[in-house]
Amino acid sequence: MSNFFQLLVNEQVKLYIRKSTWIMYILLAVLVLGLAFLANFAAEQTEKYQDENWKQTLQDENAEMKQQMKEDDMMGGFTSSQIEKNNFYLEHDIQPRSYDAWQFVMEHKFLLSLVSLFTIIVAAGIIANEFKWGTIKLLLIRPISRTTILASKYVSVLLFALFTLLFVLVFSWIVGALFFGVNGADPHIVLNQSGEYAHVSIISQITEGYGLQLITLVMMATLAFMISAIFRQSSLAIGIAIFLMLSGNAIVSFFSEYNWAKYILFANTNMNQYINGSPLFEGMSLGFSIAVLAVYYVLFMAIAWVFFTKRDVAGT
Repeated sequence: MSNFFQLLVNEQVKLYIRKSTWIMYILLAVLVLGLAFLANFAAEQTEKYQDENWKQTLQDENAEMKQQMKEDDMMGGFTSSQIEKNNFYLEHDIQPRSYDAWQFVMEHKFLLSLVSLFTIIVAAGIIANEFKWGTIKLLLIRPISRTTILASKYVSVLLFALFTLLFVLVFSWIVGALFFGVNGADPHIVLNQSGEYAHVSIISQITEGYGLQLITLVMMATLAFMISAIFRQSSLAIGIAIFLMLSGNAIVSFFSEYNWAKYILFANTNMNQYINGSPLFEGMSLGFSIAVLAVYYVLFMAIAWVFFTKRDVAGT
């Protein structure tokens, strides 16, 4: 076990001394800061509801939007939804909360898609790069099994994914707190869920959003890791992994007329389809997707293990 932890520490050191890794974190930080500047508009919009006349403000806003809908039929969709939301506030005597760090984090959880992309780049290159740089022989001549080496690389990828996810979460909250402040330790917000508005905990929404994205993150990282074990060229491995990630939804859509399309990996990675109550295919459920993903996970790991442990590196 000590050999495994030594290898794991070594993999983490190799990963975090690369300039490319720090460039990823810098890009994420710059993007979060840029989004904070853009979110100033949303923060200003909520300020008008913070005085004691907030009910009258909502009523006036509804009257104005109804008048606009009469004059312009094209405004129906969004405006009607906003009126319904305002009525929910009024009927339940809930004052719209001011924009703060919690809401900033919740609204920008889409940044985790970028975390998935960076994790794929790391996972797709972590084995292939050993062949590219010619260091694979130095690694394999050590008195450590190939399975242990493979495990240390895979766990290193998962740690990178976890650390990067936590970085986005914590840094977004800190930036949000500096820009907009923090309004309470257990904030709630009105959101549309499955066609109906509800007063829900923002923290639960953040936990749910990040938790569900973590499933996608692990599956895409495992897919990229398998590809890295198959190919010796890191650029090819990274290219294939990114292509599959970006084209996943298109692949599902292309085969959507066939019932067996529900068994495609990318049809099951988005767990939000069950939160929204709209599965992609009839017969799909949360348990079904978990079972499908479990089978894919075992398959990916088995293929990675076979290719890595059985490959002849004498001519490398």
